[in-house]
Amino acid sequence: MTRGILAVALVATLGARLPAQEYDVVIRNGRVLDGAGNPWILADVAIKDGRFARIGKIDAKGRTEIDARGKYVSPGWIDMMDQSGSVLPRNGLAENKLRQGVTTAIGGEGGTPVPASQIADYFKRLETQGISINFGTYFSETQTRVPVLGMSARAPNAAELDRMRAIMDTAMRAGAMGMTTALIYPPSSYATTDELVEVARAAAKYGGVYASHIRGEGKEVVQSVRELIEISERAGLPGEVFHLKVAHKPGWGVLMDSVRQLVDAARARGVDVAADMYVYTAGGTGLEATIPSWAFEGGDDSLKARLANPATRARLKRELGTGSPGWWNIVEAAGGWDGVVLVNARNPDNAKYENQTIAQIARETGKDPADAAWDLVAQGRGRVMAIYHMMGEADIETALRFPWTSIGSDAGAVLQLGTPDATGLPHPRSFGNATRVIARYVKERHVLTLEDAVRKMTSWPATRMRLADRGVIRQGAWADVTIFDLDQLQDRATYEKPMEFPTGIEWVLVNGVVVIDHGRHTGAKPGKVLRGPGAVN
Repeated sequence: MTRGILAVALVATLGARLPAQEYDVVIRNGRVLDGAGNPWILADVAIKDGRFARIGKIDAKGRTEIDARGKYVSPGWIDMMDQSGSVLPRNGLAENKLRQGVTTAIGGEGGTPVPASQIADYFKRLETQGISINFGTYFSETQTRVPVLGMSARAPNAAELDRMRAIMDTAMRAGAMGMTTALIYPPSSYATTDELVEVARAAAKYGGVYASHIRGEGKEVVQSVRELIEISERAGLPGEVFHLKVAHKPGWGVLMDSVRQLVDAARARGVDVAADMYVYTAGGTGLEATIPSWAFEGGDDSLKARLANPATRARLKRELGTGSPGWWNIVEAAGGWDGVVLVNARNPDNAKYENQTIAQIARETGKDPADAAWDLVAQGRGRVMAIYHMMGEADIETALRFPWTSIGSDAGAVLQLGTPDATGLPHPRSFGNATRVIARYVKERHVLTLEDAVRKMTSWPATRMRLADRGVIRQGAWADVTIFDLDQLQDRATYEKPMEFPTGIEWVLVNGVVVIDHGRHTGAKPGKVLRGPGAVN
């Protein structure tokens, strides 16, 4: 009996001397949003070895302790349409992404910045150099087309199509997440629906996703979404509409609901289709998008030769009014040249015209607006960029309410603070898109609940992209975390000042490592490359 009492006492004494379990990070007293759409709970969150270890009342200490009292603790936000692929090898910090709460980015609207055969090395370089966010990317169908057909507008023959599918197969096995198209831009615009179906089947074989900047986002948006659904259904893979919008003023308030009906009907019959969006009424792309697509056949030199030919230019101008087969009229979508603003002339001599509309530049130079725009394109030393004011606020709110929309910025990490992202487009979405979803559409406009806004940026995109163990605060999941002060949360980037950081994002953790601390980047690079389902390890 005495020995038993002594043994119990000894165990108790030893237990008292043993240190309590120590975690890497403990986030205390936060309003924890799990990402699945549930209301917040008041809890501590412990992180160990990059993953969530425990949620609840936690007595043990963390090597890093964060007091989140009065703040919201959310899974890290996921950018479903990112443009950082070419920047991250040169600067992996992605500060403008992280400071708006984004911990994971899915790039590749234009494909990977390297050919299919070099994707594995590209991913290894990112891992070796380090990146501060998690990053995955699609591969573009155009990257299969150009090596085989060049800038030709013709359809591939059977042997050429086999080569294109083989390139996509290589990309998928290297870790691409699926296939993309950008169907308003040549040479992607030259691809027929049947061609896209055939190449998409190579991505479908590995469980990839087909995501598209659809063929038209104006009066033909319903027809263009229907094409995406057809490709998805025939090829047997999920379909994602990039940056869903209605860029056609006469269709505002009407066409977006038509898109909803089309997508809902497809989903009801078992087609896995959804969309992402950014939350601004202006889009941005190259000024060359105002030129009918056929003029690009043969490449840049051929385009410049056509622009220099008065008869050809006269034809192009006529087609601004009549339309042109296979071309989306973005000038019409913007309501005319008054809705098109030059933001990056790519030529010091023309920089004086930046932040003016093409209509204003035309008046100042005494030119026809089309001539003013196309002269700027021809004189650009790189891709001349413009902002197009073409969407309605009510349509943004309508689309946000669709349960299957997620959030994507169509913007990249910046190479250097104070300069635009790799697209060369100074647009506020680069610095404010994710934060704006909550600041404007939860707090100000009451379009979404906080829980659903967070779901659209966390568990839904993670589920959509088959990212196991991301997008939720759950024991065992990767510990990507965004901690924010809802009262202080505000996007500050504007069209006039597009590179202003938001307020209210206090801490951001990526794979359990603090990357943003009291709004400042720590320099840490704990991000992971997210390879697609066909990756061969």
